[in-house]
Amino acid sequence: MAPAPDGGWQRPVRRVLSIGFFFVVWHYSTKWDVDLYVRFQNIPTPWEVLEEAAAQLRGAAFYGHILASLERIWLGFAVATVLGIALGLLIGWFRLAEDTLFPPIELLRPIPAVAWVPLSIMLWPTERSSIVFITTLGAFFPIVLNTVHGVEGIDRQLVRAATSLGAGSAAIFREVVIPGALPSIVTGLSVGMGVSWICLISAEMISGQFGVGYFTWVAYGIVKYSQVVVGMLTIGVLGMLSSALIRLVGWRCMPWLPRRVKDGG
Repeated sequence: MAPAPDGGWQRPVRRVLSIGFFFVVWHYSTKWDVDLYVRFQNIPTPWEVLEEAAAQLRGAAFYGHILASLERIWLGFAVATVLGIALGLLIGWFRLAEDTLFPPIELLRPIPAVAWVPLSIMLWPTERSSIVFITTLGAFFPIVLNTVHGVEGIDRQLVRAATSLGAGSAAIFREVVIPGALPSIVTGLSVGMGVSWICLISAEMISGQFGVGYFTWVAYGIVKYSQVVVGMLTIGVLGMLSSALIRLVGWRCMPWLPRRVKDGG
């Protein structure tokens, strides 16, 4: 079969159907009280969750939780983006930066974000700043590592070609290194956004007073399982939209890359 260009109406339909299939499985698992080691007897049905979501959306408090989480996620992600890309470019291109900056980053990287929560509470004067700090950590390490790998993966023939054409160090860094590493940087940003959401929700559950994570944890404490699922799905939707935005911006910033072509339309 000849390859067809990526796009068309089939792909959105397939994606909507895949989500619909998920809800169908969920509905019948709860309707039939499936108990195959995984138990669905106490899980709310999709209709109960939909009714709860509609009730929450009619009030202002739920929007306040969403706005609080969005403010924290984007502030922390912005800080992580600036620091991660800058340090990744330096570490990937300059040996001195790799020897001095990369070891402490590798030392701190395996520490889970949840383990930072007590220290962040002591370090930062407000709850907001401590949660933003945890969110920044979650995004920082994927961004810096992918940036380093992107720089290290640049074809050195491109560098030699630019040098033979008279380009100086600054021009090579600006015109060859940064564009060459950009695909890996965008991948790091997309991964970092996902990890950042995980860290944000964990921090809000432990030390927050506002946010979707706090809303979900309080709902669990008062045995409002439909609210728990509403919070979970809200996190999923917000995370999916955030990552999609990152990919879209990255796609727009790299018009020179070939677009995907797949079999079957």
